[in-house]
Amino acid sequence: MSLFSFKSVKSVFVRTAIAFALVVVSAIASAAPAHAETSDRYIREFLQAKEPVPVQVNPSGETRLFSPDDLYEGKRLFMDHCINCHVGGSTLPSPTISLSEEALQGATPPRDNLDSLIAYMREPMSYDGSEPIYWCREVTERWMPQETIEKLAAFILRAANVAPGWGSDNFDL
Repeated sequence: MSLFSFKSVKSVFVRTAIAFALVVVSAIASAAPAHAETSDRYIREFLQAKEPVPVQVNPSGETRLFSPDDLYEGKRLFMDHCINCHVGGSTLPSPTISLSEEALQGATPPRDNLDSLIAYMREPMSYDGSEPIYWCREVTERWMPQETIEKLAAFILRAANVAPGWGSDNFDL
């Protein structure tokens, strides 16, 4: 009889394979990006979103909850597509019209809720609503599907509502 039986070799192989699989799964889990609830200071502190927060959906005041992860995705989209003209919620091509809550409310039509801000992004109009503008990119459904653009708009609206200094027109150094 040999020192090692087929059963013992098979058993050692199975245990080694299981241990290896656990190490791989553990490494993948620890390498996965952390959730915004714990990792993004801006979302947590300045947008005051440690848990889902309400964002106004329409002029009648209905709200919808957006998670910190949704707002983080909106922030990422803002950084990728809007930051060149809207640093900190200002509007560099037209500094007197920012993304502040007051400015969004004062637009025609008001852009202070999810539906109206998305409508503006889909078809940019002048502040008084009288004509199309071409310095702000039209965000087509093909470029940014509805679920994605909602996260971008939710980030902008939440920042306008609660972030200190968002949309400031004071550029004094």
